[in-house]
Amino acid sequence: MSKDPDYIVKVEQAITKKYGEETIQNPKANWDTEKEKMYLEQMRELYKKQKKNDESNDKVEVNGIKVSRKLLNREATKRSCSVCGEYSFRIRDDVFTNKFDCCYKC
Repeated sequence: MSKDPDYIVKVEQAITKKYGEETIQNPKANWDTEKEKMYLEQMRELYKKQKKNDESNDKVEVNGIKVSRKLLNREATKRSCSVCGEYSFRIRDDVFTNKFDCCYKC
């Protein structure tokens, strides 16, 4: 740092000149009760969203394996054939299941 006692003042003046007067103001200068209420409401909403997200990402142990709770809520019957009961990963079976209610083989 410089030995100049007015170094901080000069830096603040340079910042004010380059970026404007608001950059060196104390953040509490423009704060009032209405802004405080808005801030607290935004924080409540943020925490609600985070809590909901954390609950959905919660892990559950199934047969010795930790699985996301999201995966347990999905229906596996959408991929299973209603005629032969075979579970398929193929896209064409999805099309046939939606159109004909059976897999490609049936």
